[in-house]
Amino acid sequence: MADPYSPPLKVLGFVATRRGDPDRGPEVRLCAHDAALRLVQDGELVRIEGPRRHETAVLRVDDTVAPGSVVVRDVAGVAPSEIVRVRRIDTDMPRRFFA
Repeated sequence: MADPYSPPLKVLGFVATRRGDPDRGPEVRLCAHDAALRLVQDGELVRIEGPRRHETAVLRVDDTVAPGSVVVRDVAGVAPSEIVRVRRIDTDMPRRFFA
C-alpha cells in the first residue's frame, strides 16, 4: 500500500516551552491549504517526520503560517530551516512491522 500524500514542508519557527507554561507539548501549525492536502483537521494527532527523529504531535490550523511551511512547538529533533513531513495517523490500518 502506498504512503499517503505528504509533500515536504520547511520549518519556519520553533517554539520551546518551559515547565509550568499552560500550553506545553508537541504541536504542529500548518495553514489550512496544507492541512487539507494531508486530509487532517485542527486538533488531530499527526506524525511529524524530521531528519533525525519522528514524533506524534497535535495539529493546529493557523493561517498566519505561510503555505509550504510549518511552525513546531516542543518537537525534538527538528530545527528551523529543516525539511519535515507531516502525515496523518491512520488508526484504521494495521500496524506494519519491519524485519
